[in-house]
Amino acid sequence: MSGSQLHEGDADARRWRKQWELAPDVAYLNHGSFGLSPRPVLDAWAAWIRKIDENRLGFYRREAEGALRGARERLAAFIGTSEENLVFTTNTTMAMLAVARSFPLESGDEVLINDHEYWSVIEIWRRACEEARAKLVVAALPLPVSDPGEIVEELFAAATPATKLIVCSHITSRTSIVMPAAAICRRAHERGIAVLIDGAHALVQCPVKVDALGCDYYVGSCHKWTCAAAGTGFVCAQARGRAILKPLTGARSGGWRDAAFIGTEDYSRYLALPAAIDFMESAGLDYFRRRTHGLARYARERITALTSLEPWLPDSPEWYASMVTLELPAVDERALLEALWRDFRIESYVSSWNGRSLVRVSCHLYTEAAEIDRLVDALREWGAG
Repeated sequence: MSGSQLHEGDADARRWRKQWELAPDVAYLNHGSFGLSPRPVLDAWAAWIRKIDENRLGFYRREAEGALRGARERLAAFIGTSEENLVFTTNTTMAMLAVARSFPLESGDEVLINDHEYWSVIEIWRRACEEARAKLVVAALPLPVSDPGEIVEELFAAATPATKLIVCSHITSRTSIVMPAAAICRRAHERGIAVLIDGAHALVQCPVKVDALGCDYYVGSCHKWTCAAAGTGFVCAQARGRAILKPLTGARSGGWRDAAFIGTEDYSRYLALPAAIDFMESAGLDYFRRRTHGLARYARERITALTSLEPWLPDSPEWYASMVTLELPAVDERALLEALWRDFRIESYVSSWNGRSLVRVSCHLYTEAAEIDRLVDALREWGAG
């Protein structure tokens, strides 16, 4: 999409915005951090809260199991797997912890991760390795990059016979790269290495077919791009990975999915998930991906024109989807982030990574090209260009 076409599409974005409770003066360019739930999802969530409270004991005793199974079935169909492979968690971090506390590491084993991963993911596996007297190996991936094979080769150059698990994002949080996840899974399994894919940013941004991907574990957060209620995450474990997972709680002793029966867990957010999937599918996933990638591309063009810093990735939806991360001249990241909100009412994501100052722009149905113009003007005025 050209810039003029995107601006013409702002009328549609303003109509979509009415489905959210967004404050009218806020340019919300950071959907990727926590997501936002539209009104149909909020309504479904509230309806489940009321239903549960009509007879809370009766719901937990007689209805919860079947209702949760129905929600898992809807999610399973959406991400290309079976309901039996899924369990709900509050977010991707808790899903990652569930795998980390169960995965059988021993002294001398290695877990392979890369330097584009989210800091908390790296720390989860650092602690898991320390407790097992194993080793966390953090591979440095190339930037700039022009061929997915470069990423695969650099990652596996750090693998050794001691590597038991590879942890890799489907779309990286820090750098917004669509990773060659399927190729990584194939190469890993050829070498007998298990794979955990972090899909926190992948659902809706790109088609997700977990079974076809071939990973042992896939974790994600539906409250991000799928716009589910806050606190809607999941673990997907294939049979070979599920066999070693411990129950996520001590509530029961029957199996790994016993977290579905925590006495006072708020199930309403999980049960509202089908409404979020319905909402996104009604918008049209192809339309969503085409429009939001066009906006991310427009942000990339405008910000790189401002900074004269070359992008790291080829200009293709194979490399970035609905969000894009771009380098800025060295800035005080915290001061810039605060100024964008205080002076311009812009919610964005400014961070430091590997000695670089970065800005990340996340686009959703309600995002206008004019809001990206507003961000660029703010960066220019602040001196970040």
